Amino acid sequence: MSLQYKIDILEALKSKGINTNKLRKEKLLSEGVIQALREKKPISWSNISKICEMLQCQPGDIMEYIPDDTDKPKEE
Repeated sequence: MSLQYKIDILEALKSKGINTNKLRKEKLLSEGVIQALREKKPISWSNISKICEMLQCQPGDIMEYIPDDTDKPKEE
C-alpha cells in the first residue's frame, strides 16, 4: 500500500500564515514531522489530524492511495 501526498503540505500551511517557525515555536508539529513532510515521508495519523485542523480540510484532500505491485490480488 502506498499513500502519497497530493499537495505540498508545508506550502499549504505557509499560504494559511503558518510557517515552519510558527510550527516549531508553538509546538504544532515537531522538527521530525516537519522534516518528514519535506521528504514526502509518512507521518502519524495524529499529525495528519493536526494538519487537517490547521488547513480546515479532510485527509483525502492532502493524501491519496496509489496501489503498487504488492497490493494486487494474487492469481490462482
